[in-house]
Amino acid sequence: MCALFFNWITKLFSSNKMSIATYEEVLDLPNHPEKVLIDVRGADELAATGQIPTSINIPLEQVAKAFSPETSTEEFSRLYGVPKPNQDHYIIMSCRTGRRSQMAIDTIADLGYTNARNYKGSWTEWAAKQGL
Repeated sequence: MCALFFNWITKLFSSNKMSIATYEEVLDLPNHPEKVLIDVRGADELAATGQIPTSINIPLEQVAKAFSPETSTEEFSRLYGVPKPNQDHYIIMSCRTGRRSQMAIDTIADLGYTNARNYKGSWTEWAAKQGL
């Protein structure tokens, strides 16, 4: 019981939970090809609203499989058009409001990814600031 509580507390306060990407950082992503922006909304949402430039769509329900060790770099590239990020790669997750992107960060953190950020403003903030 104590071990479960300790694990829960550790996850609650891990750096992945506390790391936030800002609008300004996302706006500057075209100048930082070493960073990857992943939009975890569904294809229907993207079709209805559009997406942030440079973002790659990996729907939330596909995140665990996409980032699992069983998914090869070749398979990831075939499915998403980019190389599979390493576990220490700088990753920013976004969605519509930041809730699903945090779920995606939690998922990849459980798989050993250590350098993820949540764009909490996500599409809602992006669209408002871009006048979309």
